[in-house]
Amino acid sequence: MTPSKLLLASKSPQRQKLLNQIGVDFLIVAPDIDESRHENELPESMVVRLAKTKAACCLNKMLDREAIVLASDTIVVVEDKIFGKPVDQNDALNMLSLLSGKTHRVLTAVSVTSCSRSKTICSETFVNFRVINVEEAQAYWETGEPRDKAGAYAIQGFGAAFVESITGSYSGVMGLPLFETVKLLGDFGIRCWKHA
Repeated sequence: MTPSKLLLASKSPQRQKLLNQIGVDFLIVAPDIDESRHENELPESMVVRLAKTKAACCLNKMLDREAIVLASDTIVVVEDKIFGKPVDQNDALNMLSLLSGKTHRVLTAVSVTSCSRSKTICSETFVNFRVINVEEAQAYWETGEPRDKAGAYAIQGFGAAFVESITGSYSGVMGLPLFETVKLLGDFGIRCWKHA
């Protein structure tokens, strides 16, 4: 398989950086799917469904039948609430208020799909936030960082200041758990750590 056969079903700069970090060559194909939650859908079911749907959507766009698509989806779960990307400032500030002083779960599903098969793995990480006051949340919003992040924060950016501890995958919180991703890619014959 040639390196160009791997397609990343994401426009996320962080997912691109993480794939580059492990030495994987890829092309980007943006998925276009409805990311709404189904009625009574469990968080784990939702994130897995979305990753699989993104992968299938992008594979269906390709004429190359040897293409392999990697897709991922990330959600933040606190108590019984699922947080995706905030729709506006009020939504983001509400999310940060609900995350403040609590431990939440970050679920990231990774799906690798070809014309003949598909495999999906879900990573779960527990993130403990310190208390965030209203002024901090507002100042954080004004950095622009929370606008397109699940749970309205980026652990790899300014949002790291809110994180007391994590248990699980740091890269999973960023949007692509590398341990699981390397395993899935290996199952499809895609090697990491290639030399330039």
